Amino acid sequence: MIQKVDFFGKQVSKLILGDNPFTGHSYIPEIYDGDEMINFYTAERIVKTLFEAEKLGINTFLPLANDFMLRVIRQYRNQGGKMHIIFQPYPAIDLKINMHMMMKYNPLAIYHQGTSTDILWEAGNIKQILDNIKLLRSSGKPVGLATHMPEVVMQAESENWDIDFYLTCLYNARRDNRLEESGFITGKSKHIKFYPSDRFLMFNIIKDISKPCIVYKIFAGGQIFYNKTQEEIRAAIEDTYKETYKNIKPNDIACVGVFQKHKNQLRENTDIISNMIFLTSSL
Repeated sequence: MIQKVDFFGKQVSKLILGDNPFTGHSYIPEIYDGDEMINFYTAERIVKTLFEAEKLGINTFLPLANDFMLRVIRQYRNQGGKMHIIFQPYPAIDLKINMHMMMKYNPLAIYHQGTSTDILWEAGNIKQILDNIKLLRSSGKPVGLATHMPEVVMQAESENWDIDFYLTCLYNARRDNRLEESGFITGKSKHIKFYPSDRFLMFNIIKDISKPCIVYKIFAGGQIFYNKTQEEIRAAIEDTYKETYKNIKPNDIACVGVFQKHKNQLRENTDIISNMIFLTSSL
């Protein structure tokens, strides 16, 4: 079974589920493009995936708070789904309105969406980030800050921004895309190149701060699987989890997205995590 840690008074699994594949956000379009993901992930299939994740020991989900995902969560909850929800706002909706929409689902926490954070930071508009954090704080829920850049975490820590946790991307998606809007907003797919050296820059930041972190894109959006056989992919998954958990704090968490069309990625990932002895022996 997947180990759990305390996350603001709730027991949260050390591995939690992201939703990029559910919304057609692909970083490996040569293998699976966004249209294939969207065509596969009907509301019913997403609900089925959430229930399977719950059965396999993943008890928390990080969805984008757009209209579609909110309806999916309603359907999942109406059928008895019990996973915790940690929301990221949908940048195309006014944040105040979007927060009201999210609160109807009693989330465990809310965080400032990563690309929104980074674009504002790149433009030097720190005041807007802080104003957004203040608005999220009014929800009464723990407030997080997502980013793809170690520099943002460093500044937030040095200036004591009013946040409770971070979502830290192990690959800097902004390196070649400064001031560019997310594909969630533009609707345009783009191939983002990830650099392996980035992950230890973020690991070093994570270990130096006391606030809990949720690490994401641990597989570089699937790019670490390029040109690998199925056996090599499983070994890469195992190695990545070992590296990730050994380089984050005991109460930190990893997040992954899954595409269930061609094989049961949920089962593969949770089997690997559940059998990793170091997770229970070293934490």
